[in-house]
Amino acid sequence: MNTLFDKIWDAHVVTTVEDGPTQLYIDRLYCHEVTSPQAFAGLRARGIGCLRPEKIICMPDHNTPTHDQDKPIEDEVSKTQVDTLTKNAADFGLTHYGMMHPKNGIIHVVGPERGLTLPGMTIVCGDSHTSTHGAMGAVAFGIGTSEVEMVLASQCILQSKPQTMRITIDGKLGKGVTAKDVALYIIAKMTTSGATGYFVEYAGEAIRSLSMEGRLTLCNLSIEMGARGGMIAPDETTFAYIRGRENAPAGDDWDTALAYWKTLKSDEDAVFDCEVTFCAEEIEPMITYGTNPGMGMGITQHIPTTEQMSEAGKTSFIKSLEYMGFAPGESLLGKKIDYVFIGSCTNGRIEDFRDFASIVKGKQKADHVVAWIVPGSWEVDRQLREEGLDALFIEAGFEIRQPGCSACLAMNDDKIPAGKYAVSTSNRNFEGRQGPGARTLLASPLVAAAAAVTGVITDPRTFL
Repeated sequence: MNTLFDKIWDAHVVTTVEDGPTQLYIDRLYCHEVTSPQAFAGLRARGIGCLRPEKIICMPDHNTPTHDQDKPIEDEVSKTQVDTLTKNAADFGLTHYGMMHPKNGIIHVVGPERGLTLPGMTIVCGDSHTSTHGAMGAVAFGIGTSEVEMVLASQCILQSKPQTMRITIDGKLGKGVTAKDVALYIIAKMTTSGATGYFVEYAGEAIRSLSMEGRLTLCNLSIEMGARGGMIAPDETTFAYIRGRENAPAGDDWDTALAYWKTLKSDEDAVFDCEVTFCAEEIEPMITYGTNPGMGMGITQHIPTTEQMSEAGKTSFIKSLEYMGFAPGESLLGKKIDYVFIGSCTNGRIEDFRDFASIVKGKQKADHVVAWIVPGSWEVDRQLREEGLDALFIEAGFEIRQPGCSACLAMNDDKIPAGKYAVSTSNRNFEGRQGPGARTLLASPLVAAAAAVTGVITDPRTFL
């Protein structure tokens, strides 16, 4: 009667404090440059090292510039954080994939593509979008800096066990509907707090139909509805993706691992604390209109009106629309946009760029649109060039940049100017997220591509 989450969690329990948290063993800690400096400083202050350095992978991604990476970083704060990670990894004997290293990239893209993320693991990182790795059939969640220090020192963490939720998507997805649309649809229905306190398992025919890249996108966005994490039971799609990757088991070890991975699914009679079901046929390409990921709608729909909203809800809703320059009841189709960004740990994988290319091939971007194409890793960059997508994008007028988090959160110099509209394949559309005063519309690579070539918000199905 166990859920998939219960099976993995229970297998990693070291001790349980009576009326307190669980001491949970962690299989993999990913470290980036933003949330780790104080953790390493804490180890130095206590005069201790890392208990299991082989379980820890370090790489910069948030502050990484997406141009001239072979030169010193110009921004002093960014340079300090990146240099500090380099020194900490060397001092504590940790694996470190620095800038320009062929294994560098956004940590939530690199982990799965290098076979570092595997089914049945517990995985943490000082970053909320660690939920991405749950797509591989792992329990993965973001942690704070003090918890990063805890894992560095002990390879364990103190955590209260969250409740479980299963979200089932029945039916088949329609034309032009991607995993990003599924995620934005769920968040719009659930709201940004609808899964607070839960660890979500995604299930159903529509989920099983998703590629591995699509599953990573879906689980990446779990945190945007308040969930502690998201996960999908591993299956043949998962196993085919993992087989042969750099750090994947091989030979007899593969057979042993595969036999275990096939047990990683919720029992038929498993009981979840909450069950939610949606119909795949009701999902269309999505776009956000407000300043949180829950303010999303089908691309042919209209922005909601304030009728039946509470006064508090109405006030925040109007404030959000004023920031975006939109009005209640308005359609977004045909609205002029200024920037397009494809990349991030949400949509920076090779499949995302293939989708983008399927629409822009043989076309030119709109003259007034600035479009940044940012691979999620150097491996994705290599694949882009190997498949000739780089030439296709350049011919269409797009700018291909070097790997990094880029305009997702504007911690580098990839910023959207104030007042400008950006159709973005990233994960958050908060005020100023992509730059002070920037206006972000979250969407899939297909919606972003359609906007890039037309210069306005466009239903991508007109191109398919």
